[in-house]
Amino acid sequence: MIFLVRSIIVAGALVSLAFLATACTAAPALAPAVSSGTGTGTGTGAAASAHPLTTVAKPAPKPAPKPKPVTPHVTISRVRTADGVVVTVAAFRGPVRYVLHNGSSDPGYAAAAAGVKAGPAVGSAERGQLLAAFNGGFKLGVGAGGYEQEGHVISPLLRGYASLIIDRSGRARIALWGYGTPGPGEAVYSVRQNLQLLVEHGQPTPAAYDWYAWGATLGGGEYVARSAVGEDAAGDLLFAGSMSASPEDLAQALAERGARIGMELDINPEWVQLDVAAKPGGPLTAEVPGQNRPADQYLWGWSRDFFAVLAG
Repeated sequence: MIFLVRSIIVAGALVSLAFLATACTAAPALAPAVSSGTGTGTGTGAAASAHPLTTVAKPAPKPAPKPKPVTPHVTISRVRTADGVVVTVAAFRGPVRYVLHNGSSDPGYAAAAAGVKAGPAVGSAERGQLLAAFNGGFKLGVGAGGYEQEGHVISPLLRGYASLIIDRSGRARIALWGYGTPGPGEAVYSVRQNLQLLVEHGQPTPAAYDWYAWGATLGGGEYVARSAVGEDAAGDLLFAGSMSASPEDLAQALAERGARIGMELDINPEWVQLDVAAKPGGPLTAEVPGQNRPADQYLWGWSRDFFAVLAG
């Protein structure tokens, strides 16, 4: 009887040792399993608790790159209108400022006597910042609008006329004079008026389709050298010019390039002029194909008023 009990005990001990050996060898394979928190008697709960599930930390997000500063520059594009006319459009982008220059003959002496500083040629102080230059409007004697330069009114400004307005900081905009313009406290410095609006609310005005309303042309034809200026939703100015175009062509080209408002500038071959530098102070290139005047004309001096576009 005692032997039987011992046999049972020994047998039980052998079974227990075999079970423990099995559990010890199986434990590592079961270690990654997620434990439910209750023991099963086989040791798997203890093994799971000894190897908890590891959470991998996500890398910290990289900071967004800082936007590159916008440098002053001019973009040139060509727009082919419905009647086949090609119009050159220059957009002046980035931090730029505008200066209205007096021409040697128009406005001429009247502006010089008033003491304006920006004369018939781009000065040395401007040359290193010059990005572009383009022509002004009609001669003052034809009654197409008034003229103010550097706070000096040379010809009275007229209500209801399209106006390119430059404030004391050099910022420019286009508006219909007398209809909310100038605004309260607006520091108006220079104003060039010329006829009525060519573009309004992003579309050519009804008057744009009546070419007789836009000045006497050389030879009396509709398609002559013409120029215009517009302003887009971002507040940037756009110059449009062609050596053979109608007012409608200019209006369509400006509207296609995003102008919300626009006005005609000078017309006829001698006066339409756009000169552009690839970088501030760089060599100038004549950008309206076929324009009469050389690219450096505004550097030497010119008889009519014009606008300089400066970096900064």
